[in-house]
Order: sequence, then structure tokens, then C-alpha cells
Amino acid sequence: MKRDHISFQRRPFLTPIWLMGIAAVLTLGFVIATSWIWATAGSTTVIVIRHAEKDLSISATEPPLTAAGEARAALLTKMFGASGSLGRLDAIYVSPALRSRLTAAPLAAALHISETVAPADDTKALVRRVLREHAGGRILVVGHSDTVPEIVGALSGVPNIPEIGDQEYDTMYIVTVPRIGHANLLRLSY
Repeated sequence: MKRDHISFQRRPFLTPIWLMGIAAVLTLGFVIATSWIWATAGSTTVIVIRHAEKDLSISATEPPLTAAGEARAALLTKMFGASGSLGRLDAIYVSPALRSRLTAAPLAAALHISETVAPADDTKALVRRVLREHAGGRILVVGHSDTVPEIVGALSGVPNIPEIGDQEYDTMYIVTVPRIGHANLLRLSY
């Protein structure tokens, strides 16, 4: 009988220590998981635009920008060209077309970064590259009337992005892509 009494007294004494050990392990796991989520929860902001106005009076395969197109490129520089400020662009992606490169050139010069020329025909590869190489950064992508809706749709997951008209050069999409969760999409004119 004495033996049962001793084991009865030890069990309540050891149980709180046992429970405190489990609670400590669970708390440590929660802190590690929360820290990991916090560290990886940065968002990537991608600004997608169509190239500026092209000069159609010149019968060339690579038309340059019009005066209005050059003014629009200068406006981009005014909007995003402050190199030392918060929210500075980390990268600029352009298509191989001259009009896309000319649209981004003043901004790239102001920021002292070079444009990355990416093929216009592989939207999914461009989106994967932008999100992989610039995770948590801010990127400008200069595309065309037919590629901008595809790029925005691939980034945001939103189907049926409206087409861009032939004379529509002022549409800007800002897509915020978090590592966890759904993308946010903003369409505006500039």
C-alpha cells in the first residue's frame, strides 16, 4: 500500500514539468513560424505600362517616339526618377522594340540602372523572372498593347484584363504581388 502512495505523490509533481516542456516547445515553434511568415511576407510591386506614343508618319519597322511620346517618357522620369528616395525602382524590363526602349531610357538614365531586354512573346517566363529575381522589389515593365493585359493577368491572377486600344498610351497598372496571399491590382491613367 505504501508503494501506491509514493507513485501517487510523484505523478502530480512531475506532470506540471512535463506540461511546461510541451508548452515551451509549442511556443518556440509558434515564434519560429511567425518570424518566418513575417520575414517572407514582403510584396513585389510591378508597374506595367505600354510604350509611349510612336511616330506612325515614318514608314519604318522600328518607329521612334513622337514629341508626345517623349513627353510621356519624361513624365515617367518625373514620377519614378528620384534615385535616392523611398520607393525607388529596382529594375526596368523592356521589349526589344525601339519604342519600348526609348520610353524607358530617360528613367533608366535618371536612376543609373540599365534596362533588361526581355522577349515580348513569352509572358509567363517574363513574369516568373521578374518575381524570382526581384522578390520584394519594385519593377517597371514596358510592353505593348497586346502584351500588357497578358502580363497584368499573369501577375495578378485576374482574368479578362481589358484590351488596350491602338491610341491608348496612358494606361498604367500597378500590381502588388505578396509572397503569401492574393495580388492587388490598380489601374490608372498617367
